[in-house]
Amino acid sequence: MNSITKSDIDSAIGKILKDYRVKNHLTQEQMAEKLGISVKYVSRIENGNGGVKIETLVHYMNLLGIAPNVVFKDLVRHDEIQWQLDLSDKVSELSQEKIAFLLSFIDSLKDFHG
Repeated sequence: MNSITKSDIDSAIGKILKDYRVKNHLTQEQMAEKLGISVKYVSRIENGNGGVKIETLVHYMNLLGIAPNVVFKDLVRHDEIQWQLDLSDKVSELSQEKIAFLLSFIDSLKDFHG
């Protein structure tokens, strides 16, 4: 199994947070204000320098609409979990109507005794 360093984790998470901030048309200053942290801390997080506190990460995710699987997908090395993350990525590309159908279908499969 490949070893993942703290630096790898900080860089991967920082890149995702920056990408989503930019997609949401927010500056680092605006993000810092929304999170109640300094612009310097936002910059360090997004540049992968020093990591992010879990509380701040959760606030970022809630403010920008980032799913947990998006944050961690490039860091997970476990085959079964990677497969689940791939499935989640595919589902996230579907319309709400198709997701509702898929959930209904999965519930039907769980009840099927064959």
